Amino acid sequence: MMDPRWSGQLRAGLDSLGLALDGQQQDRLLAFLGLLAKWNRAYNLTAVREPGEMVSRQLLDSLSVLPWVDAEALLDVGAGGGLPGIPLAIALPERRFTLLDSNSKKTRFLTQCVLELKLGNVTVIHGRAETCTPDVKYRQISSRAFTALANLVDWCGHLLADDGQFLAMKGQFPDDEVAALPAGWRVRAHHALQVPGCAGERHLLLIDRDPQTGG
Repeated sequence: MMDPRWSGQLRAGLDSLGLALDGQQQDRLLAFLGLLAKWNRAYNLTAVREPGEMVSRQLLDSLSVLPWVDAEALLDVGAGGGLPGIPLAIALPERRFTLLDSNSKKTRFLTQCVLELKLGNVTVIHGRAETCTPDVKYRQISSRAFTALANLVDWCGHLLADDGQFLAMKGQFPDDEVAALPAGWRVRAHHALQVPGCAGERHLLLIDRDPQTGG
């Protein structure tokens, strides 16, 4: 059972982020955290294991990018333990989320989350991004602690709509990775994220095709 202090920590964090989620959504977020903590003991889904720390470093960190999610359908690549995909799907039930990961243990966990949390707007795919062939390309693709930016656009560029953008979540600003982006891609904008309870830098990079270099 989740400590009631975590509920208070979540409410305070949401207020700090300026996000208005109802009681059912907050309960689902905490239920997801409970599943993550439970499955983590066997599946090693995340290095963060203290639930109070998980509220800030996982739930609030994931939700900090919410203001930039505007696509009707978003793909979360390297979804791992469901971050940021599951918290975003809980916060935006009217939008569709596809969670892609090549690790079968992680996709089993994600499928269990969808079932237990009754997330009708989430689809889980077990597979590699490079070989994924969706019927419709995505206007937004999120990644969190997945891979270097050059790999991200190389492996997932074919999944992105022509006018789409990557939402790449990073810790320290990745100057070297930005410099290594291949021709045809650019960092259109970047935002420093202020995550309640998280020490250290957090950044969101919005990456899209560069018309100047033939992207």
